[in-house]
Amino acid sequence: MIERVISWSMHNRFFVWLGILFILVGGIYSAQQTPVDAIPDLSENQVIVYTEWMGRNPRIIEDQVTYPLVSNLQGIPSVKSIRAASMFGMSFIFVVFQDEEDIYWARTRVLERLNYAQRFLPPGISPTLGPDGTGLGHVYWYTLEAPGYNLGELRALQDWYIKFALQNTEGVSEVASFGGFQKRYQVNIDPNKLVYYGIPLMEVTDAIASNNRDVGGSIYEINASGYLVRGLGYITDINDIKDIAIGNYKSVPVTINDVASVQVTGDLRFGITDLNGEGEVVGGIVISRYGENAKVVIDRVKTRIAEIEKGLPPGVKFKVAYDRSDLIEAAIATLKEALWEEILVVALVVTLFMFHLRSAAVALITIPLSILIGFMLIHFFDISLNIMSLGGIALAIGDLVDAGIVMSENAYKSLTNEMLQSSEE
Repeated sequence: MIERVISWSMHNRFFVWLGILFILVGGIYSAQQTPVDAIPDLSENQVIVYTEWMGRNPRIIEDQVTYPLVSNLQGIPSVKSIRAASMFGMSFIFVVFQDEEDIYWARTRVLERLNYAQRFLPPGISPTLGPDGTGLGHVYWYTLEAPGYNLGELRALQDWYIKFALQNTEGVSEVASFGGFQKRYQVNIDPNKLVYYGIPLMEVTDAIASNNRDVGGSIYEINASGYLVRGLGYITDINDIKDIAIGNYKSVPVTINDVASVQVTGDLRFGITDLNGEGEVVGGIVISRYGENAKVVIDRVKTRIAEIEKGLPPGVKFKVAYDRSDLIEAAIATLKEALWEEILVVALVVTLFMFHLRSAAVALITIPLSILIGFMLIHFFDISLNIMSLGGIALAIGDLVDAGIVMSENAYKSLTNEMLQSSEE
């Protein structure tokens, strides 16, 4: 069989060169389009359902949230398994699908079933889906370097400007914020004053909730002109909260300021984010979408960050904490280095031992062509490259070199024997 292939190739050189040209074009295109990452993604094809019910213990979360959801998520097509975890105030459900199923098809099936299962949950509880990324989707970490700004200001800048701007980047699934203080209004109620004025605690909470909104009215007609009436009630500062009326005492209105103190504080924190032992920092984690090219996504994020920096307050700058593209580029550089070293070594060895440049060229051509064929197959089967596969390609170059040298030496020896036989005859 091999003899026939060699014989056909020798008599049809045009088609051989045409095939080489096809391999060059197809291999280079496949190498450019194949997703490249540093770490092989072995995570399962799963959809995460997250439900929050703060203040409840894990047993109540398990009985009233996790169990009803898991029971009603059974029966979804192509589901491999369903795992769940209940903790204080939160419930996590991991719906694992078969590997060949599309992740967005799986998320749609879960959403359809959640619409039905939500009626079995307590009022006000709404389960949500986790981001369409994987556990290895954390491709870029950054912090904000801003002398003269406090942690609360930086966290507000991160949550309300930078995060929304980065989420519009193509290929980004989510931007998770960390560090700093999240602003909140805190009302410290004096129970003795509530008893004195005879006002229940629920009336205080209901008054704050009902006053933090705009309400629409109707049209009031005066002199053949219509005036649209609406109520403006959004809270903008502490004084708006203090002036909320919660009842009356002897025909005198009682406000929040009469029974409580109001202040601006940071939300409850369970930890801090420190960078190199130099103090607390504020930043974000860019999570790549499922199946995206990590290198391309990081390049887009860097371009977007350069645009965002133009709108930041004076003195605020981005500082890279983790950039996976460095590891990706190092892995690619290792493959290139191994490729060129092998080519040079083979050329030198074949030239020294055979003193024949065309024989050396045969061994050299097989190395890049074989690698390009491998890239075409990788692109065809939709497989992503990583540091393990790139390392495997670098190791496989040694086998390609051996075959090229052996075939060249065998052909050279056969031709030599034929020449000797011809000369003897």
